[in-house]
Amino acid sequence: MSDWTSLWYVWLILLTVFLLLLCGVSVSCVKFCCRKKRLPVETFPRHPCELAGIGIDSDSTAHSTVT
Repeated sequence: MSDWTSLWYVWLILLTVFLLLLCGVSVSCVKFCCRKKRLPVETFPRHPCELAGIGIDSDSTAHSTVT
């Protein structure tokens, strides 16, 4: 059975995985901190909306024309 210290490629793989995890955690923390400090930006500006409603009675000429 081989000694773990003599398997240099295993240590290299473990070090690479550890560095990738460390970079991922660091980038996530930086993104979280930057997003927290930034003011919320609206993606679409709000415009006032107008809604028009037209009441139609059964006695009106528009209703009899449509039906």
